[in-house]
Amino acid sequence: MALRRGPSGRRDLPWAGNRPRTGGVQRRRPWVRSFAGLLVISLALGFVARGAPGAGRVTVEPRETEALLANPGMGWQTFQRFADEDQNLQGLPSASAYFRFYWRELEPADGRIDFGKFDALLAHAHRAGQKLAFRVMCTGSSQYLDVPAWLKDQGAKGVEFTYGGAKHWVPDFADPLFTRAHDRLIRELGAHYDGQPDLDLVDIGSVGLWGEWHMSGTEAVATGRPVPLPALELRLAIIDAWCNAFPRTSKVMLIGSAEGMARAVTTGYGWRADCLGDMGGFSKTWNHMENFYPQQLATTGAQAAWRTAPVAFETCWDMRKWQQEGWDLGHIFDYALACHASYVNNKSAPIPPGTRPAVERLLRHLGYRLVIRRVEHAPTARPGNPVDLTVVWENVGVAPPYRDYRVAARLTRADAPTDPPILQTSTHSIRGWLPGTHRTDLSLKLAKGIGPGRYVVSLGVVDPQDGQPAVRLAIAGAAPAGWYPVSALQVVAPTTE
Repeated sequence: MALRRGPSGRRDLPWAGNRPRTGGVQRRRPWVRSFAGLLVISLALGFVARGAPGAGRVTVEPRETEALLANPGMGWQTFQRFADEDQNLQGLPSASAYFRFYWRELEPADGRIDFGKFDALLAHAHRAGQKLAFRVMCTGSSQYLDVPAWLKDQGAKGVEFTYGGAKHWVPDFADPLFTRAHDRLIRELGAHYDGQPDLDLVDIGSVGLWGEWHMSGTEAVATGRPVPLPALELRLAIIDAWCNAFPRTSKVMLIGSAEGMARAVTTGYGWRADCLGDMGGFSKTWNHMENFYPQQLATTGAQAAWRTAPVAFETCWDMRKWQQEGWDLGHIFDYALACHASYVNNKSAPIPPGTRPAVERLLRHLGYRLVIRRVEHAPTARPGNPVDLTVVWENVGVAPPYRDYRVAARLTRADAPTDPPILQTSTHSIRGWLPGTHRTDLSLKLAKGIGPGRYVVSLGVVDPQDGQPAVRLAIAGAAPAGWYPVSALQVVAPTTE
């Protein structure tokens, strides 16, 4: 990962010049080009289209915007709170709320998982315009027990250890009592919530302090040695349990787990790193960003995991520490972008004065960002006939979308834009659209009974479950419901025999 410090603009980014392009699409000024005569001018809808009945094709080039967008599966995460209660967002959009739980918080009695807690959080996320991301942990708080007390009371084996001057207890992951209960917890959470539309991401935890797959700084009371991690086969079994329980949900593994990162290459989940911004806070000769993350990706073969699953970063300390140390925020954020990150989590800490432009610049490249570059179709159509619609897109972000949202087109009458659509169709999934250009060809079949007149052609990216727009586009002219009127079509009276 070769990174240049102190970038000033998009062309300076190390990944900007390597974005794949297809189809020979060239950027043009945001105007609408056509081949003959004037068909319609509709400034109120945010576009201009020219054409004439029977002539050529209408070509529309929407205007790209710099708006900050809150889109699912990416973005600036809130931490242990939601966007509607996080004052430190200061107006930044957020589509993901990240929470961590200790097992004792989720299953206070044997077999009685508190689904109500999860349901309430998912409902709150929905109200706040977000989706819920979470991790479950078995040790790491200031309390003695972070697994349910009933597990230890039933005779589960474990290790008492000291950390931070206090005593704690972590279960023996090889004990059948632990395995039975822990597997049940994962299985039941997956049965209830995998694929739930308000669930964003599962951060595979369970093992180690704070679910971070290490026991650094611990000392077992009985031996005086660091508490060992579970055996490799047990660690892999836990990873597989989470993956099997949540096959339809995006998943990430902490980068510190070498075996987990290696498994990501073949199992299709992404990775997470929790020390973005460490430029020497622990040592003057070693830091996470230069001396651990690149090497771990290379060693585990996970450099390309971002193509199929997300990369998430959490700030080391938070941005205030970066500013105090004089570290280059532009370089730090470009590092995340060079890793094709979809998420950055600043722990809902305040954004330091003077850093807002750098954050906004990050958010205009983080994850995916879809722009419609060109729309083409015939200027006129007749009832009962299809209308072929070609749309050229560009993902100007650094990662693909990982959810199966669909490109959709619809027709509404120009003189009654709030009426139900005359036609709506959706065929192409955006999942896996890598940075670069993409083309979708849609066919709109007009009913025989459609009346002549002028119709607005709108595009959107919708959730296939309800057909409603789910993704905001980086173009001008969005309608309140999330559709983007991009052109106009003249329906002419059918010919008479």
